[in-house]
Amino acid sequence: MIGTRINTRANHTPQHDQGLVGHLIELRSRLLRVVYTVGALFLVMVPFANDLYVMLAEPLLATMPEGTSMIATEVASPFLTPFKFTMVLAVFLGMPAVLYQVWGFIAPGLYSHEKKMMVPLLVASSFLFYAGVLFAYYVVFPLIFAFLVSVAPEGVAVMTDISRYLDFVLKLFFAFGLAFEVPVATILLVWAGAVTPDKLAEKRAYVIVGAFVLGMLLTPPDIISQTLLAVPMWLLFEVGVFLSRRFVKPRDEEDDGEPEQQER
Repeated sequence: MIGTRINTRANHTPQHDQGLVGHLIELRSRLLRVVYTVGALFLVMVPFANDLYVMLAEPLLATMPEGTSMIATEVASPFLTPFKFTMVLAVFLGMPAVLYQVWGFIAPGLYSHEKKMMVPLLVASSFLFYAGVLFAYYVVFPLIFAFLVSVAPEGVAVMTDISRYLDFVLKLFFAFGLAFEVPVATILLVWAGAVTPDKLAEKRAYVIVGAFVLGMLLTPPDIISQTLLAVPMWLLFEVGVFLSRRFVKPRDEEDDGEPEQQER
């Protein structure tokens, strides 16, 4: 009898353990799809790594004095820097696929009203991040580099190291991409019931000051880039307040039905 009990316990797998294993298997599958997608994009673009880096450097090259150029101060930089940028670009372009896999993993456990809210927020967050990066490349970079080159002391040749330039622009891409997520963050705060649109509007002065402080921390020490980051953040905050007033109800005012869970 004891042996029977031992065998029974050994062969018994709790249902929640089976569910956990199933979730882990699905998570592994989705992570592999993300890796395959990013890897495929990287393999397609890596033969053009140098050309892609030239495109990235165009805003600086267009403002540099005639007869000057970018330099590589490390032996492996001419190879590693374009290679690194291509890897980052593959992740950047593959982000919609990443978000789709994240959505596919969490969606079965959400309530119906949460699903209706999350889908447009995921789409909007992707669009706004790309918009922030493009704004930095086409609007901010030409102004910043023109300013920085123009204030160089007389007799100083402006020749930027290619790896330092990549680190600089990636930092700005990230800063502007996150800054453009302000409407999504505002809507999420209102939806979660943490704050109301009226209370956000009352704190407008603090938001403006905070935007300029973030601009100072996230951008180079020049007034142009700080302003070009702070002003869009403020305007996007106003957009988020407007949209939350028109379209968003706090979660505690929504219909809390049973979650529409699906079998994985």
